[in-house]
Amino acid sequence: MGSAKKTDTTSRKARIEEMRRAEQSRERRNRVLTIAASVIVVAGLVAGGAFLINSQSDDKDSAASDSKSASGKFVTGKDGVKKWSTKLTQNHVTKDVDYPMEPPVGGDHNQVWMNCNGDVYEDAIKNENAVHSLEHGAVWVTYNSKASDADVKALAEKVKKTPYSLMSPVEDQKDPIMLSAWGHQRTVKGASDPDVGTFFETYVQGKQTPEPGAACTNGLSK
Repeated sequence: MGSAKKTDTTSRKARIEEMRRAEQSRERRNRVLTIAASVIVVAGLVAGGAFLINSQSDDKDSAASDSKSASGKFVTGKDGVKKWSTKLTQNHVTKDVDYPMEPPVGGDHNQVWMNCNGDVYEDAIKNENAVHSLEHGAVWVTYNSKASDADVKALAEKVKKTPYSLMSPVEDQKDPIMLSAWGHQRTVKGASDPDVGTFFETYVQGKQTPEPGAACTNGLSK
């Protein structure tokens, strides 16, 4: 009888010990899971905070960039060429840019340029790509529906013969025919206007070019 009681006691102790070990094992697993979950939460909070800070910084930078791009004005020189009065930004962006002039002569722009190796585009092109071409030292010839067919044809022939130039219609521009380079712009009376040749000679890869020698090929060709 005493022996059976002793056996039962030993068996109970063994079960209790087994249960204790199982409980300790569960506690260890729970601690590991809790620590892991805490690490994940903290990492998420840190990452989220960093993203928020970066987003706010990007928003501020973007706002500042937009503000800088919109500041300034054209100042007309004695030669009739208008020069933008403040330094133009050169950030690469993926969004549309609200330029303070039409057609634009600089500012933030798309990372891909329009081909400007004497390229003539019959349809309108995106300002953001054309501005990148200006950054490379191109002259951009633009016209609207008020320009004569003869002038458009003659200017197209000149552009086709001139590396670092491009041409496209811009219906919203103020005058029938306009010439633009980085930070500079002028209106001309027609293809035979001597100011056309002077503008090309001065601004095709001229001193105003932010990135002289940069490519005018391997970009967008519409």
